[in-house]
Amino acid sequence: MVVFTGVGSLPGTDYGAALRMTFDRVPDLPYLPELPARGPWAAMVGRGLGLPSGLPAELAAGEWRLADAPGVDQRRARATWRDDLDRLEEAADGYAGRFKVGVTGPWTLAASLGVAHVGRVLADVGARRDLAQSVADGVGELLADLARRLPALELVLQVDEPSLPAVAAGAVPTPGGFFRHRAVDLPELCRGLAWVAGEPARRGLDVPTVLHCCAPWRTGPWPFGSLLGADSTGAGFGAISLDLDQLATGDWDPLAAATEAGATLHLGCLPTAGSPRPLGVDAVRRRALEAVDRLGGIASDALVLTPACGLAAWSAPEAGRAFDVLAKVAVQVAEELG
Repeated sequence: MVVFTGVGSLPGTDYGAALRMTFDRVPDLPYLPELPARGPWAAMVGRGLGLPSGLPAELAAGEWRLADAPGVDQRRARATWRDDLDRLEEAADGYAGRFKVGVTGPWTLAASLGVAHVGRVLADVGARRDLAQSVADGVGELLADLARRLPALELVLQVDEPSLPAVAAGAVPTPGGFFRHRAVDLPELCRGLAWVAGEPARRGLDVPTVLHCCAPWRTGPWPFGSLLGADSTGAGFGAISLDLDQLATGDWDPLAAATEAGATLHLGCLPTAGSPRPLGVDAVRRRALEAVDRLGGIASDALVLTPACGLAAWSAPEAGRAFDVLAKVAVQVAEELG
């Protein structure tokens, strides 16, 4: 069975309506949406810093930075998380099945978060380690809280890392914009991700993990073997979520090898860039099937169809139409795969 889901953000500020949309329009894999229009504390970085045990931070002059104590915007981020989970508890009453929750990954936070004297967390090895371990602790608390509130949910963890390729390539600018931070090598990248996706963060829960990135890898083919590897040097994710349009020619063979080895592919086959009018069913189906052909085939239960990225820039009716398109495409692709 081919299913579909969203990848994160939705438009507007009405969280109750956004939750209802995910349950109504995405019935096989609903998810906890993000609504960045509510304010900086509800956008990707602020929400990532709002996890329960996150390092203290503040928003100053439009930039998040580490602080001696949580600032007002971080306190708002934590309060927003609590309110969102309370609303989820109401919306999910009677629901049993898979449910996806997304968190901002440690490398995107490190590339965005300022720290005194060194510019960004990314510039300091110790700060990078502390941040990744803090995110892992926060994820563990979040998953445990969700499991306590809603034990019928089969949780899926999505780690959002749009800045991961830039971090790996040494392409993240310093605060002044004149220089670039040094590249972080792949073993350290995987180690930080493994803390968030690994067993300590999951606290004994059976939680499949998805690494999401809607940017291209900059230093060659995507290192799927390391990111999806379950050995001591791999990040240990069980699935990868990618924008179809950001895959380079050299990415397809290693991606095919990863899916053959058991990884699940969340395929961003519905474009989200440009004019917010979702493509029709025929166009999206062709895109999905062409991708399957390039992989040399894939099992239907190893394929999840998604938008390329978040839908915050779209209107609620447009987002609803996008999910309707993906629902029809998922049925048709499943029939093609047999």
